[in-house]
Amino acid sequence: MVKAADALLDAARSGAACPPVRSLLGDTDIESAYAVQRLNIQRGQATGRRIVGRKIGLTSAAVQSQLGVDQPDFGALFADMEVPQGGTVPSGALLQPKVEAEVALVLGRDLPQRVCTLVDVLRAVDFALPALEIVDSRIADWDISIVDTVADNASCGLYVLGGTPVPLTQVDLRAVEMSMSRDGAVVSEGTGAACLGSPLNATVWLASVLAGLGDPLRAGDVVLTGALGPMVPAQAGDTFEADISGLGGVLVRFAPDATEATSSDRRP
Repeated sequence: MVKAADALLDAARSGAACPPVRSLLGDTDIESAYAVQRLNIQRGQATGRRIVGRKIGLTSAAVQSQLGVDQPDFGALFADMEVPQGGTVPSGALLQPKVEAEVALVLGRDLPQRVCTLVDVLRAVDFALPALEIVDSRIADWDISIVDTVADNASCGLYVLGGTPVPLTQVDLRAVEMSMSRDGAVVSEGTGAACLGSPLNATVWLASVLAGLGDPLRAGDVVLTGALGPMVPAQAGDTFEADISGLGGVLVRFAPDATEATSSDRRP
């Protein structure tokens, strides 16, 4: 497990993606994959990084089928992974980013129940926000299995939150409609129902799993509940904007490639 954790950490630090870690862990050993994830999370915390929430992945039935699993996965969100609304992702910050639009929930209460219910989640959520998750893989060419993505902190990269909180009494998360554009052209669409039937269902699942592990969701945590539509590759210079009905919009830019920018600025 340490070799797999080292490979992923070295890839993140060097910017050079590594081979799949399933060759070190086994093709189906999800338990070991989560152990690798925990080890690198602990390493991050030891350097002063702060966990501010969790992300849920694999909420799409199609993606679950592709990876041969029947449930979502999860990873940790660190404070230094947040990009401000309308902000810019620096050139070279990620290895092979892709963008997806999601509903983010911010908790006002702890969720310690090992068997969490929808009512527990409804009472605990303080407000919802539109979000963009910028997923990334330290695995070369996105050649991932469930073991690879779990070990790689559920392919977390960065995230962006919209700035206007909306209480759940003002929005039906199952019925929300999402449209995401890249440089003004629509590239992804979906609804709240695409996320395990509702982003709330995904949160019930996550809360139960984490409570069972003795690491429950806490008041103040951000939960990225899962993609509402297909994720889209991002390149230097791209601008992504998503609108989620009832929640509003969220935007992020990718800085131009530093090498190209420097080259284009040179005079003969």
